[in-house]
Amino acid sequence: MFSRTLPAVLLFLALACAAVRADELQINPNHPDQYTVVRGDTLWDISGRFLQHPWQWPELWRNNPLIKDPHWIYPGDTLYFSYVNGAPRLSLTPPGGDEKVLPKVRESAVDRAVQMIPSDAIVQFLNSPKVVSAEELQNAPYVIGFVGEHLIAGAGDGVYVRGIDEPQSLGYTIFRQGKPYVDPLSQEILGYEAQFVADATLQDIGDPATFAVNKSDTEIQRGDRLMPTAAGEMALNYFPRPPEKRVVGSIIRVMGGVSQIGQHDVVVIDRGSADGLEAGHTLDVYRRGQMILDRYQSQQPVAVKMPDEQAGVLMVFRPFERVSYALVMKATAAMHTLDRVQTP
Repeated sequence: MFSRTLPAVLLFLALACAAVRADELQINPNHPDQYTVVRGDTLWDISGRFLQHPWQWPELWRNNPLIKDPHWIYPGDTLYFSYVNGAPRLSLTPPGGDEKVLPKVRESAVDRAVQMIPSDAIVQFLNSPKVVSAEELQNAPYVIGFVGEHLIAGAGDGVYVRGIDEPQSLGYTIFRQGKPYVDPLSQEILGYEAQFVADATLQDIGDPATFAVNKSDTEIQRGDRLMPTAAGEMALNYFPRPPEKRVVGSIIRVMGGVSQIGQHDVVVIDRGSADGLEAGHTLDVYRRGQMILDRYQSQQPVAVKMPDEQAGVLMVFRPFERVSYALVMKATAAMHTLDRVQTP
């Protein structure tokens, strides 16, 4: 009885210890003793210099009584790393130095506080609709014609739209169905890319309703769909953290037309809010191991899969029901579509 129970107990203890270690503040063994912030740095980048897991940054900042809010760190500030009573901390003064923080004049009026993530990399993906379901496409209002008998329309023109029975707002986004997002295992369609076409404002209610086109990226065509403009979706103050439950998925698309995925690229993963993902959740990326023929075991070659290798970290910044947009926060190796993502 003892011999059967002991392995299970040891396994339970090992898993419990691993969970505890995952929550502990883990210091980067190659951390610098001090670091001067430069323009272009993010809080994630800075935290990664001192921590093995940058998403643990709140704990590191919390140990520092001088840095009340890391969002008010500026280029030119020097951070000093030390241990105080056994706890790691960052300080704006050298260890043993004067603890009084004096106000100082910034070198340039254009200097701004360091951001958590590089907002320029994701801003274009935050406002307009990007992923729609087949049902949403079927039920969305659509362009049926153009004011003035035009064959196409653009900024400054008017369009006629059917399907606006009860307007939800005055501002609408015109979009066109793009490529489907497909589950790589089941081949199930998870949603469709909604390609931005134009912004329009409701002018007259009716069937059809009349819209004025404010801005367009391309010409509007008959059959293009509309949905209310996503108000208030612009959010840049993310708090990176791992998901509360285990999530395993894949990268199914990379935005921008690149084949190899690197730092600050935007990708689409096949997991979304239905899987428990929220904005700010971080996932590790594992490059899938190659298949190699083993010709040494026997006369017939045997295909052997090499282990998956960790290649980076990404952060979900806009989850939809079944897919999510994510930003690659760290890349230690080239990544590709179909690479695995999972809870750290």
